[in-house]
Amino acid sequence: MTALAPTLQAFFTERLARQRQASAQTVAAYRDALRLLIGFASEQLHKQPSVLDVADLDANLIATFLDHLEHERGNTVRTRNARLAAVHSLFRYAALRHPEHAEVIQRVLAIPPKRFDRALVSFLDRYEVDALLAAPDRSTWTGRRDHALLLVAVQSGLRASELIGLTCGDVQLGVGAHVSCRGKGRKERITPLTSGAVAVLRVWLAERAGSPLAPLFPTRSGRALSRDAVERRLTKYAAEGARTCPSLGAKRISAHVLRHTAAMQLLHAGIDTSVIALWLGHEHVETTQIYLHADLALKERALERTRPTATKPGRYRPTDSLLAFLESL
Repeated sequence: MTALAPTLQAFFTERLARQRQASAQTVAAYRDALRLLIGFASEQLHKQPSVLDVADLDANLIATFLDHLEHERGNTVRTRNARLAAVHSLFRYAALRHPEHAEVIQRVLAIPPKRFDRALVSFLDRYEVDALLAAPDRSTWTGRRDHALLLVAVQSGLRASELIGLTCGDVQLGVGAHVSCRGKGRKERITPLTSGAVAVLRVWLAERAGSPLAPLFPTRSGRALSRDAVERRLTKYAAEGARTCPSLGAKRISAHVLRHTAAMQLLHAGIDTSVIALWLGHEHVETTQIYLHADLALKERALERTRPTATKPGRYRPTDSLLAFLESL
C-alpha cells in the first residue's frame, strides 16, 4: 500500500474527527471533494485508487482537476474553491507525515483560490416578509408549523442547518426569551426572540408537545425536516405570496435569503455591525460588511447628510488643442 491511502484515512479519523472535532457537514464536504479528486486521478493516471501515491497528486494534476470541476462538471467558482480548500487541508496534514514529498506538497499548497465576482446579497423588504409569512395555511398542522418556522428564520437569522437542528428544548420562552443553537464551527450561541415570535412559538410548542430532545419543526413522522424540504416549502410559499406581493415572484427565496433579511432588519434599526456579526454567528466582523454594500437606503441617508458641491453642469471643454486631442481618444 502506498503512502496516500493510510494518510487519507488518518486525515479523516485523526485530524478531522479527533483533533478538529469537525462537524458532520464538514466531514461530508471534505469526503465528497477528495472522493472526486481520487476518482479523477485514477481515471487520468490509469491506476487503481488504492495504489495512488502522494507524488501522483502533483500540482499539474490538481490544476487539471480544478478545471474539470468548472468546465465539465459545471461547478461554480465558489464550489471550486471549496474543493481546493479540502485538498489544501489534506496536503497540510500530509506535509507533517511525509516530508519526503515536501516539494510536491508545497507546489499544491501554492495553488491559489480563484477570484470571482461578488453579487450583492438578496433580501426581502417588510411587505415581502409579510406576504411570505401570510402564505402558510394556518388552519392546518403543516401550515402552523411552517408559519412558526418562517417567523423564527426571518427574526433570528439562523442558517438552514441550525434551523432544522433546533429541538424543543432549545427554545426558552420565559424572561429573556431566546433560541440556542450550535452553529458553524461548533460554536454555541443564543438569539433573542421578539414578543410576536414568542407568542407564535408558545402556541406551537403546546401543539407540538414534544420532548426536549425532539425536533422543533418535525415532519409528520416526527423526524427533523431536511434542508431540501425547507427549500421546497419556501419556493411554494414564495409563489403563493407573490399573488399579493408581485415583487416576491422576481426573487429566488431560500433560507439564506431569510438570513440576509434578518441582518438587514437589524442594520436598518441602527444596530452596529459587530453586534450583527455576533447575532448571525460570523467568525469575522468583516463578513458582515456585505450588508453595508447591499443597503442602498443606508447609502442614500448618508448622501443626504453630505453637503452638495458647488459644481456647474455641462461637459468639460479643454482649452488646449493637445488636451482636446487626448480628450477625443
